[in-house]
Amino acid sequence: MSCNRNDRPNRTFNGPLRSVVILARECFGDAIMLTPLIAALKKRHPETSIYVVAFRQIIFDFFSSDRNVTAVYHAKRDLKRYFLEFWPKRHDVLFNSKDHKSTSFLMQSRLVRARYRVGYRNNGNEQLFDHLLDMPAGTHESQRNLALLQEIDGRMPETPRPYIPEMPVSQAVGDLLGKMPRDSYVGINISVGTPGGHRTFEQWSDLIRNFPGERFVIFSSPGDIEAKRKLEAPHPNVLATPSTRNLYEVWKIVDRLKLLVTPDTSLVHVAACSDKPLVALYRFNPSDSRLFAPLSTLQEVLVSPTEDVVDIDNAVAAYAVRSMLERHSLQNHA
Repeated sequence: MSCNRNDRPNRTFNGPLRSVVILARECFGDAIMLTPLIAALKKRHPETSIYVVAFRQIIFDFFSSDRNVTAVYHAKRDLKRYFLEFWPKRHDVLFNSKDHKSTSFLMQSRLVRARYRVGYRNNGNEQLFDHLLDMPAGTHESQRNLALLQEIDGRMPETPRPYIPEMPVSQAVGDLLGKMPRDSYVGINISVGTPGGHRTFEQWSDLIRNFPGERFVIFSSPGDIEAKRKLEAPHPNVLATPSTRNLYEVWKIVDRLKLLVTPDTSLVHVAACSDKPLVALYRFNPSDSRLFAPLSTLQEVLVSPTEDVVDIDNAVAAYAVRSMLERHSLQNHA
């Protein structure tokens, strides 16, 4: 559903659609949830150029690897390239994917030379935009992004599966993939970027001990590598794995799992790229639980009674993992 700018009530997009500029949000999960839109754009409009403006280096690097994207520009670095190469161009559509007020995003919404600007209602400067997307509460982020195509084409596309752009794979990770049989390991992600998202070493160890017949691999961010090594060391059914250097390496490992267990992080969406079974641990935050819900077909979402996933009971977590393993086994033998 959409609502147009008040002073131009009948403003609609009229082609041609030669170029689209997307202002990309700052987190990996948000970037992954933009890929269905980019894939759908490329499918419907294969000749259209897609430009991404990034506000963090990790997002710049992510989309720089995406073959569906024509070019990526950093809004805060390499400004010489931005102003000499990107800014003089005129574009057909600009999409501000931020659904709340952001000075940086609104500044780019002004700077980019686009004849048709699309943003979300309540973004803090609605008069800038030709169309305001007014989405029902709880609409998943991937569907919110795809609403751009509904504004352009008049119909909502089928939702493509999200993806991770191809990036280099190290020799160490390549060797690991060569010795990991598909659907034989359970992955545990111990890292999270938000307060209240971490489980304790004892909680993860207890989960591993509850499944002596399963084999595990541990994922962590670079900052948690010591915690990863500490968790790998005492458990004979945990395979020590090399550090990953990019999100594509993470996905290549996730793609070989039978199940992923993770707090509410980007790995929830990495699992969706392969439709991997998932046990997701969420803090009590009803809005996030809907907007950023898992997309895997087989999933179990455990919501903490508090704003800290440490308060999800160990027995509840173990039951969810056991149930998901049984469902995965039944699916494979169906």
